Amino acid sequence: MPLLEPKPRALRPGTERRPAPDRVPELQHKGAPRLLREELSELLGPEKVLWKISDLVRYASDASPYRFVPRIVVVAEDIDDISAVLSYARGKGREVVFRAAGTSLNGQAQGEDVLVDVRRHWAGVEVLDDGARARVRPGTTVVRANAALARYGRVLGPDPASAVACTIGGVVANNASGMTAGTTRNSYRTVASLTFVLPSGTVVDTGGPAADEELSHAEPRLCEGLLALKAEIEADPELTARIRAKYAIKNTNGYRLDAFLDGDTPVRILRGLMVGSQGTFGFISEVVFDTLPLDRQVSTALLFFPSLPAAAAAVPRFTEAGALAVELMDGNTLRASVRVRGTPADWAELPRETAALLVEFRAADAAALEPYERAAGAVLEDLDLVTPVASVASTGNAFTRDPGVIAGFWAARRAFVTAVGGSRPSGTTLITEDFAVPPARLAEACAELLELQSRHGFDAAVAGHAAHGNLHFLLAFDAADPTDVERYAAFMDEFCKLTVERFDGSLKAEHATGRNIAPFLELEWGPRATEMMWRVKQLIDPDGVLAPRIVLDRDPQAHLRGLKTIPRVEAVADPCIECGFCEPTCPSGDLTTTPRQRIVLRREMMRQSDGSPVEASLLEAYGYDAVDTCAGDSTCALACPVGIDTGALMKEFRHERHSASEERAAALAARHFRAVEASARLALGAADRVGDRVLESVTGLARRAVRPDLVPEWLPEIPGAAARRLPASDRPAATAVYYPACVNRIFGGPRGRPGLSLPEAVVALAARAGKPVWIPDDVAGTCCATIWHSKGYERGNTVMANRIVEAAWGWTAGGRLPLVVDASSCALGIAREVVPYLTADNRELHAELTVLDSPVWAAEELLPRLRVRRRVGSAVVHPTCSMRHLGDEDRLTALARACAEEVVVPDDAGCCAFAGDRGMLHPELTASATAREAAEVTARSFDAHLSANRMCEIGMDRATGRSYESVLIALERATRP
Repeated sequence: MPLLEPKPRALRPGTERRPAPDRVPELQHKGAPRLLREELSELLGPEKVLWKISDLVRYASDASPYRFVPRIVVVAEDIDDISAVLSYARGKGREVVFRAAGTSLNGQAQGEDVLVDVRRHWAGVEVLDDGARARVRPGTTVVRANAALARYGRVLGPDPASAVACTIGGVVANNASGMTAGTTRNSYRTVASLTFVLPSGTVVDTGGPAADEELSHAEPRLCEGLLALKAEIEADPELTARIRAKYAIKNTNGYRLDAFLDGDTPVRILRGLMVGSQGTFGFISEVVFDTLPLDRQVSTALLFFPSLPAAAAAVPRFTEAGALAVELMDGNTLRASVRVRGTPADWAELPRETAALLVEFRAADAAALEPYERAAGAVLEDLDLVTPVASVASTGNAFTRDPGVIAGFWAARRAFVTAVGGSRPSGTTLITEDFAVPPARLAEACAELLELQSRHGFDAAVAGHAAHGNLHFLLAFDAADPTDVERYAAFMDEFCKLTVERFDGSLKAEHATGRNIAPFLELEWGPRATEMMWRVKQLIDPDGVLAPRIVLDRDPQAHLRGLKTIPRVEAVADPCIECGFCEPTCPSGDLTTTPRQRIVLRREMMRQSDGSPVEASLLEAYGYDAVDTCAGDSTCALACPVGIDTGALMKEFRHERHSASEERAAALAARHFRAVEASARLALGAADRVGDRVLESVTGLARRAVRPDLVPEWLPEIPGAAARRLPASDRPAATAVYYPACVNRIFGGPRGRPGLSLPEAVVALAARAGKPVWIPDDVAGTCCATIWHSKGYERGNTVMANRIVEAAWGWTAGGRLPLVVDASSCALGIAREVVPYLTADNRELHAELTVLDSPVWAAEELLPRLRVRRRVGSAVVHPTCSMRHLGDEDRLTALARACAEEVVVPDDAGCCAFAGDRGMLHPELTASATAREAAEVTARSFDAHLSANRMCEIGMDRATGRSYESVLIALERATRP
């Protein structure tokens, strides 16, 4: 064991706790059963089988109120793996559940036996027919697919609120729809063809010219059975009429029996049945969508009403006027939305009875939008709107075309589940219900729902796609309290009866049946149709291999089984509802754990009794899987609608693992950073003479002897030393203070590329634009403090944070000049991250500073004053995660456009996870984080590879084999006389 390996128990939860009723039993602390693990490892390869208890726990939760721990997890890479798992399950009598994004709100992504991860290796989009169609793999998020289609002016029909995280496989399998899809733009209506694997292992491509012939040869019994069921349904006028009536409104409860009415061959029937089948009929490996026009002209309003029924009553007026989206939000939803970035703070003061409609019209061009706006204006004249708080008065309950304002409205609406869930009482479980009624009866349904929840002691939040009669509401209760569970059960019984018997509505409009509505399927559909669904399941999956109890369950109490407790964890993470919105942005998601999984694992520790074998096993794995391989970039906080910063929590855990001597050493390095900086530069100079192979060997030995998380690995991409002297500059003439970050004072430019250094380029550009800068003489020994902050060294962080602010205040003449920082992460560090560690006096000094990321300064102050003299043909840019936090990614692309005729931002661009030196401590992290972006970059040639952070450039050099440089160096060349 390395000398300084941290003790796992340093992260043991220190609070007193009682074991939770749904904790993982102690006997499972060793993970998957040995025989099961060995058999699947031999079948698929050990690298595809996850068996540790930490693996099983992190896959046990999705966005639903349920939790089932799988026996084992398989990470499938291709259809051969899928077929092999299905064959194994049939032969061994096992059950299989497929999981992609895990954003399911009803437990469809959870299994109790073999769980198959079909996200990691299943992403990809191919645009067809100039955008008219798109072939999409199931692990692709909706946002990623739409990004590829946007260049063609097209978009997918389904638009769920979770589009940033949910994947196509789940969208189709649940027939998810969203804000605008209704019954005409959902998956059932827009899927052109599917490729899927049946439980038998047969692969079906419904778009193939000989698909029916091939299926009849491979599955004759299935084909005969499908046609027989079709004939039986069509011979029953009452059943046929019932099926058509059920799909006149949004409905995803049960199987799509209308597939038997719409499909005329077995393959076409199967194509319809697979949509909304929730993983119980097969694995969808590929989807071809018919796409829709992306109407780019938008007019939107957020209109406030005195009550929920009053808002609901206005919905038909806007739908008649042509609104594409009419979204309803009640007072609880609006007040909870103050947790969402950009939402007015005074929404917290909105009266409880207040409600709002988010109304949007879309058109291909401005001229086509104007008639909609006139019709909307006429509707507004007849409405009794309210202005209960100042921010509502300022927006005027009026329509706007302002993209920023519109984005803010939609951010609040899309955050419904997470914002309300984050506001729930600590320790409670969140239930999300989703139903539909005939749109004309929406106001009546709202009034009935409010009365029902009040009678059962719930104060639910309500929102929904009002144009389609589709409402969602959220309830919070304590799943560890049997009395509270009984209260929830009583509410559900009455709610389901109300929806069906009073409104003939759908118990699941777009979230699909799942575990919480399966017991009520027959209530809605009646015995005849329900029995038909059982027969379809038996026909397609006679061995019952796939996802039992997800759609069909004869247990009337099934919805109360597996409810998950939510034990309290650290305050920063406690609001998490495990929605998974954070996962697509996480650099470590394909390597170890995601932010959601880090929190899920922590909660399981809290469920355990102190010192249990399960707790010990989880802690043993948590150090590397959660803490060490977190890039600390905090982009999870940007993706999370309520801003949960799991990166900050991992930095706190790093601090907790430090020994007192480590903290002292880090503080000493901060106090003597001038010497550290000079030594690092000398070491890089010596490295050029020693050679990469020797250094790789030496650092490898040191990492094994000391600790990988303390000793960086030498990488061939590490550049040589920067010049000891910075370029000359003149203080009296300066319009800004230029602060070369320590990474640019230590590391030089790319090896083998002659030219100006970054500091030289910045000074030259500033002079050329008539905006000269001054580099202080005493920058050596200062730093943005990110080195210490990212590693959790609080004492060292405090030393350097205060030093840099005091120095910057003096350099800038008390804040009269801006401080331009030439590394985005350092700009973020000085502008924001140092603040919590400052003394009271230095916080006052910090408030007077203007800290600018160099691309912002260059784009706004220099570029308008420069003449571009030459451009390269093409450039690909890597926006850094710090730019996302600062909101200045657009400045990077603006500067790149000055340097190149064509500028490409990869669709899969994300955090490179180099994270200062973390890419040298854990090179596997950067390799995993950059894999998809690197594949885009290396798929073609570019004349320039640009970014704005030296360490990120090194990380991308390593990932792509291409040479990245600062966009400011490229701009200097482009404008050089």
